[in-house]
Amino acid sequence: MTATQRRGRKIMMTPGELDEFLTGQRTCRVATVSADGAPHVSTLWFAWDGTSMWLYSVVRTKRWADLRRDPRVAVVVDTGEEYGELRGVELSGTVEFVGDIPRTGELCAELDVPETLFARKNFGLEEMPHDGRHAWMRLTPSKTVSWDFRKLGSL
Repeated sequence: MTATQRRGRKIMMTPGELDEFLTGQRTCRVATVSADGAPHVSTLWFAWDGTSMWLYSVVRTKRWADLRRDPRVAVVVDTGEEYGELRGVELSGTVEFVGDIPRTGELCAELDVPETLFARKNFGLEEMPHDGRHAWMRLTPSKTVSWDFRKLGSL
C-alpha cells in the first residue's frame, strides 16, 4: 500500500496527473545504498505501467550490485527550469528482479507490457531489442511524493 503524502497537498499531482507525467517522461534518477552505506545516484530510462516503474539496467553496474545486495531504492523523475514550472515525483520502496538476468529475450509474460511500453517510448519499436547486458527491475512504490509548482499560480 502506498503511503499518503502529507505535506504539499496543494501542489501534489492527482492520480491522473501522476500517471500522465510518468508515462510521458523518459529519464529517472535512481538512488541506491552502497556497500559502505553511502548513497549512489545514477540515471536510467524507465517505463511506467500505471502501477509500477520498470527499470532496465545494465547488470554490470554499481547500481545493479547495490540493489542486489540491498533492494531499497528511491527514484526521482522531474522536469522544469523556472521555479513555477517545477514538477516531479519521488517513488520509493523495494525493487524486485523480473525475468532472466541478463535479459536475452526468453518468454516471460510478466515482461510483455513493460517491454512493449519501453520499446515504443525509447526506441520507437514494437518489440524490445535484447543485448544480453541488461535486466529488469520492478518498483511498485510503497511511498509516492509528487509536486507541481505550476499549481502555485492558481492558489
